[in-house]
Amino acid sequence: METLPTLSRVNRPTLMHLNTELDEQSSSRAFIEANTTAMSFREIRQDHIIPVFVKDNEPLISQSDFIMATQEVVTDLFRGEQILQPQIRVSHPIKGRIPDAKDKPANQLQEWERTIYYERMMFCLEIPTIMDTIDGNTLTLMVGGVKAYNQDNLYNKKGASEHFKLFIGFKNLVCTNLCVRTDGYLADLKVTGLDQLRSGIYRLLDSYDQHKHLRQMQTLTEYAITEQQFAHLLGRCRMYAYLPGEEKKSIPQLLYGDSQLNAVCNDYYKDSSFCRQADGDINLWRLYNLFTGANKSTYIDQFLDRSVNALDFTTQMQQALDGENTSWFLK
Repeated sequence: METLPTLSRVNRPTLMHLNTELDEQSSSRAFIEANTTAMSFREIRQDHIIPVFVKDNEPLISQSDFIMATQEVVTDLFRGEQILQPQIRVSHPIKGRIPDAKDKPANQLQEWERTIYYERMMFCLEIPTIMDTIDGNTLTLMVGGVKAYNQDNLYNKKGASEHFKLFIGFKNLVCTNLCVRTDGYLADLKVTGLDQLRSGIYRLLDSYDQHKHLRQMQTLTEYAITEQQFAHLLGRCRMYAYLPGEEKKSIPQLLYGDSQLNAVCNDYYKDSSFCRQADGDINLWRLYNLFTGANKSTYIDQFLDRSVNALDFTTQMQQALDGENTSWFLK
């Protein structure tokens, strides 16, 4: 296993149970909506089956072990901090039944005859004692990840790479929007076992610069666009998807589609926390939160990519207003 000498690993607990000394979840409000369902750790741990590699019937790393491995690393690196219970959202249920019930009509199945697991899962661990305030909004540190079994090749054998997404960033307590920056995101961590997974979590948390992240977001409050610029920006955003391929290559990527852009436009007028000012102007911090708010309608496997893209996109607007570069979206 890769050695990470800058990180403490003494007295590391085994993956036997989730730390029951953690506090309750901070909020019942969802950090992602789309087609997801809230799920307890106990249910994932006790009631969900674990997919296996077809060639040798060996199990993949379970979603519950992923959550526990992350909690273990967070507890180690943030000793003395308050850590809340994980918030978990799942989607895309895969249903089955035990062999003895194979001939039963579905409406006659007993609960103990049903099997289920969820193809996609996302979770967040909140550390509320690490916090800051931007434009009157309280932000607390968050660590979490995504496990989507559809990204793994199940027609293989144990030892094949398994795919995970990891992040560390901040949650805006006003709206539960997640704020994620490039250096706080591993889009595709490929591992073959729990030790490699732990190592990847340590590496991400050790490399993340939370102060730089906060400064970057704070800077957004110093810039604003007019109502006319907002209308122009939104129109360009809608045009972006239809640009010829060669032309699109020279423009920074935008991952938001029509449904998310509709939400941004609606919330520009109606959002109680991040809508326009009376004169129609909107600062870039509020614009950023309109995008992260619209991102809640994204499916689990695309959520973090769009979250990072929202900050990159808004920062490009800030740099264009500052004269550091030109932006196709504003010109």
